[in-house]
Amino acid sequence: MDLPRTRPRVGHIQFLNCLPLYWGLARTGTLLDFELTKDTPDKLNEMLVRGELDIAPITLVEFLKHADELVAFPDIAVGCDGPVMSCVIVSQLPLDRLDGAKVALGSTSRTSVRLAQLLLAERYGVQPEYYTSAPDLSLMMQEAEAGVLIGDAALRANLHDGPRYGLDVHDLGALWKEWTGLPFVFAVWAVRREYLEREPDLTRKIHEAFLASRNLSLEEVGKVAEQAARWESFDETTLAQYFTTLDFSFGSSQLAAVAEFARRVGPTTGFPADVKVDLLRS
Repeated sequence: MDLPRTRPRVGHIQFLNCLPLYWGLARTGTLLDFELTKDTPDKLNEMLVRGELDIAPITLVEFLKHADELVAFPDIAVGCDGPVMSCVIVSQLPLDRLDGAKVALGSTSRTSVRLAQLLLAERYGVQPEYYTSAPDLSLMMQEAEAGVLIGDAALRANLHDGPRYGLDVHDLGALWKEWTGLPFVFAVWAVRREYLEREPDLTRKIHEAFLASRNLSLEEVGKVAEQAARWESFDETTLAQYFTTLDFSFGSSQLAAVAEFARRVGPTTGFPADVKVDLLRS
């Protein structure tokens, strides 16, 4: 007797950067086929790794740490090729003057934090005193000389609060691109290997649904931005710019960027420098 198939447990990051990947799913009704869990990146990482989700976006660092248990979806990720707008270092001092200074690391991020530490150490030659903090710019700036933020809090710092308070805002995507010439991948979509083995056809259908959603959202980015602007503190034009600044692709140049990041940080971060990224095959 066949056991009844349950709906796939799929994770969704509650940040604006993932809205275009889910907006199309809502438009087509595909979301009804999922058991959807919305949360912050750090919580979704943990749920996917523990097996409480079948498929979810996962920050690059956590994916690489658990690459033997996970398979990445090709052609879809959250990244950038230059500025990203929503992964930033906000600083009261020039970055090359942060040696020994306190730097607050936003608690919702893994990959951006590791990228910021890499850039500060190797590009700017500084070793700050790091500590983890709630992703709140005003709290960070009371206690530290600089802070690393991601997502909507970073977007607010970049576009509103940084300029208002005379702080320097450094875009991590732009800093990496200037330094290496490569794009950057902050998060990938991954499926647990045992789920893929159990439900190969359904997994591929979910992958196709995400690609179709992404494509529809980028074709109709004005509508996505208009809808999001109703409940966000950013206007339509800013949101459309943000959604088209982000790079949602995951191909050969992104894989080269992942390999370069792994080579530079793997041994000090918990994965091999030559970690193998397995991609879902069609």
